Amino acid sequence: MDKDELDLHRIPPEAPWGPHTDRAFHGVEFLPEDLGEALNKTAMRVNEKYSSLPAEEKGIHIINIRAIEDIGYVQHESILLNSLCQDPDANCKHGLYFRDGKRKVDYILVYHFKKSSVSKTLTRRIHHNDSSAQSIKQDHQLPGKGGHLDVGESESMDYHEDDKRFRREEYEGNLMEAGLELERDEDTKIHGVGFVKIHAPWNVLCREAEFLKLKMPTKKVYQINQAHGLLKKINSVIQKITEPIQPKVAELKPQTVKRLSYPFSREKQHLFDLSDKESFFDSKTRSTIVYEILKRTTCTKAKYSMGITSLLANGVYSAAYPLHDGDYEGENVELNDRKLLCEEWASYGVFYKYQPIDLVRKYFGEKIGLYFAWLGVYTQMLIPASIVGVIVFLYGCATVDENIPSMEMCDDRNNITMCPLCDKTCSYWKMSSACATARASHLFDNPATVFFSVFMALWAATFMEHWKRKQMRLNYRWDLTGFEEEEEAVKAHPRAEYEAKVLEKSLRKEYIHKKTDKEKLTWKDRFPAYFTNFVGIIFMVGLTFAIVFGVIIYRISTAAALALSSTPSGRSSVRVTVTATAVIINLVVIIILDEVYGCIARWLTQIEVPKTDKSFEERLIFKAFLLKFVNAYTPIFYVAFFKGRFVGRPGDYVYIFHSFRMEECAPGGCLMELCIQLSIIMLGKQLIQNNLFEIGIPKMKKLIRYIKLKQKRSLDHEEHMKKKQRYEVDYNLEPFAGLTPEYMEMIIQFGFVTLFVASFPLAPLFALLNNIIEIRLDAKKFVTELRRPVAVRAKDIGIWYNILRGVGKLAVIINAFVISFTSDFIPRLVYLYMYSENGTMHGFVNHTLSSFNVSDFQGGTAPNEPMELGYEVQICRYKDYREPPWSENKYEISKDFWAVLAARLAFVIVFQNLVMFMSDFVDWIIPDIPKDISQQIHKEKVLMVEVFMKEEQGKLQMIETWKDKDMKKGENCNNHSPKVSRSHSGSMSSCHSYHIDV
Repeated sequence: MDKDELDLHRIPPEAPWGPHTDRAFHGVEFLPEDLGEALNKTAMRVNEKYSSLPAEEKGIHIINIRAIEDIGYVQHESILLNSLCQDPDANCKHGLYFRDGKRKVDYILVYHFKKSSVSKTLTRRIHHNDSSAQSIKQDHQLPGKGGHLDVGESESMDYHEDDKRFRREEYEGNLMEAGLELERDEDTKIHGVGFVKIHAPWNVLCREAEFLKLKMPTKKVYQINQAHGLLKKINSVIQKITEPIQPKVAELKPQTVKRLSYPFSREKQHLFDLSDKESFFDSKTRSTIVYEILKRTTCTKAKYSMGITSLLANGVYSAAYPLHDGDYEGENVELNDRKLLCEEWASYGVFYKYQPIDLVRKYFGEKIGLYFAWLGVYTQMLIPASIVGVIVFLYGCATVDENIPSMEMCDDRNNITMCPLCDKTCSYWKMSSACATARASHLFDNPATVFFSVFMALWAATFMEHWKRKQMRLNYRWDLTGFEEEEEAVKAHPRAEYEAKVLEKSLRKEYIHKKTDKEKLTWKDRFPAYFTNFVGIIFMVGLTFAIVFGVIIYRISTAAALALSSTPSGRSSVRVTVTATAVIINLVVIIILDEVYGCIARWLTQIEVPKTDKSFEERLIFKAFLLKFVNAYTPIFYVAFFKGRFVGRPGDYVYIFHSFRMEECAPGGCLMELCIQLSIIMLGKQLIQNNLFEIGIPKMKKLIRYIKLKQKRSLDHEEHMKKKQRYEVDYNLEPFAGLTPEYMEMIIQFGFVTLFVASFPLAPLFALLNNIIEIRLDAKKFVTELRRPVAVRAKDIGIWYNILRGVGKLAVIINAFVISFTSDFIPRLVYLYMYSENGTMHGFVNHTLSSFNVSDFQGGTAPNEPMELGYEVQICRYKDYREPPWSENKYEISKDFWAVLAARLAFVIVFQNLVMFMSDFVDWIIPDIPKDISQQIHKEKVLMVEVFMKEEQGKLQMIETWKDKDMKKGENCNNHSPKVSRSHSGSMSSCHSYHIDV
């Protein structure tokens, strides 16, 4: 490129040194005075165009002089600013404000750049402000032919870096055209990282607030209806009792008055309290407004239009985030919302206190506020469930010695000899050897567990209704009533990926058919993605089943191998060893696949190219939940409903690969093993995945980033000595990845609490203990470990509510089948009312066992040591309902089996319909909207109508007053004589002009 054409296309035409001036651009002949005057003139023009500040407050701090940067005068604005300000950090409050100390930083864009040694030298020389014009001319004669700027040597960045820089320049120019004010800072402590500070002036905030239909408080204040009589006294007592566990924040003080809110309108600014414009839009609202502008502002230097999302994905910018309010720890730290949240919310020492939900919403926005509000309600509701679960468990402990079936199994006098558990290597064994398993099974398999299953089904319905009412209270308090219209308006904006795909399709059609009609993606365009989704999900579910089948093979083969042990103790501990190791393997596999399935679900959603962010989020949640649900619960479903069902019988066992017998349940049933499996997986997931990973991984990432930054700082001692700005500190934090992982772990936990609660009544207790830690852990992560998320408005928890309802309905069905088919509750009832001779459970164990003649063993399957018990065994017993060997139809299924099966199915039908009816009744009897909230909402509507009616009446009165004055003026003018009229032409003209003004 010729030296005369050096980056002329990037120089503003209005610049004093632009391509239309008669100065020699390539000769670099500016004197210092000319340079300063040119900077000031351009700065004033830019400020007049984009800044809303008074003229005396405008300066050169927001200039974006790319031409000067390119020719080497200034590498970045902050160097120039440092030369003009003695202590820049004192004014900008360490990065929270622009350099002028007046305009607040609402958003930060971060990018990577490469510094060339030439440009560093130039900026350093300008920074020291050499006074001699001749020395400046000599200093600026860079290496190259004839002392002029050599492009090949000065441009060290490759084509991709150049392309990214061009895109940033165009995008930032478009942001300034949208009204935002920018200030760039590349002279930071982080090597090779530049920051663009964004400020939204008042007129932009008003414009966007009107577009987004943000509800803002008006001047109108009204009284909130207070409780009276007995209810007021009860509320007063509750308030005094709960006062020690309330966080010490201003937002929790009881409110007696509330400001009327109305969607912001520039035409009706007189309705709003604008006495303090600086605090009218708080920091979360300002960042939300800026983010909306960033999303819809495009960059067209690429082949397709790009918003901030695509620019981040393509590496044009490396990060974009709003700033935290300040530091949260330190001696001389000013009190701010972040510090207050850290002290009263994100601390394990306040685990017993309520959450300051209003302050969380004020700082993080409605969506995150609703998540923590939901988590708080869920944790509170776990308290009664935990109490009842502990009572049920204690009932089992108290009645274990009175349980007749387990007493019969432990009685050596019964002398019940059981058939071998495996071929050849296993011998006959006494039922009394399984006494401990039988007694432990009673702790979870007793009549109280049936009551607890019904209770938990009603608890789930009550929890959902309680949350809906709490949600409505929050909607009223946070001015989210009537949010549907604005939600659609904001969230209907197409995603950048969708627009890129549509543009690609339209360009392809235009090239083929020469048509330019507006295109959209149809099901035909998405069919390959849909097919890939279907095949991918089926494959992932099949992979989960295959892994569970592999664990089954491991259990069977390990049991057979351990049975060959020569020591009696090794053979006696086979079942415990196999169960424990298999559950641990399942846990490890579940944790690994959870991470894998999360990534696969995101990829499958991305290739679908959903149109809006809301659609993308819902599809991602559905896929992730489906895969993680199958992954977490498949091993538990196997133990609950399939293990021991397809074993066969002695002499006719079912074999896998013609070698391994299908595994059987323990003599006390599979419920005890189900309880072990459920407890280990639930506690393991909560301890390892939810807590250890959430603490360990962010700490590890932070440590890695710190080590990298320390290595970079050692390269530049000057950068190391600077104090970090707020945006530099926040850049080192972990980016916010959304609420999907947080909700997902709680929904999976909700499944553990409700789906198989009949087998593990202590599940609510462990969930409660986990959630007490989880709330503070998540709070600490949001306040101290993560960059501040963009505040998102939401009136509910979205698709998660439907998933919760679905899990609650499914829990009723699963618990019905667990009680009927996994526990011995139904066989005991059948025996008690149909077969018992004395109306007691005596003889129940013998009734559930069938007999087998050892002479009917298949060849090669009989025990190698038949005399291990000390006597010859003729008849052994096994758990099943079959005809005895002396019957005509020996080993066929008996009538007792069909009677028990019919009772089991009848119980499932009755239990399911009864519990669902009761749940629906609870749903119906509890109103979704509290009565006082519905009254307040109605009152707000009436008051708003009154405000507008008064405003209209005031306008009409003003018009009538003006008309009366106009008519009186006209009458006075008409009553003058012609002579007087001519002599008072000035009065006449004034009457006429007044009439026109009116």
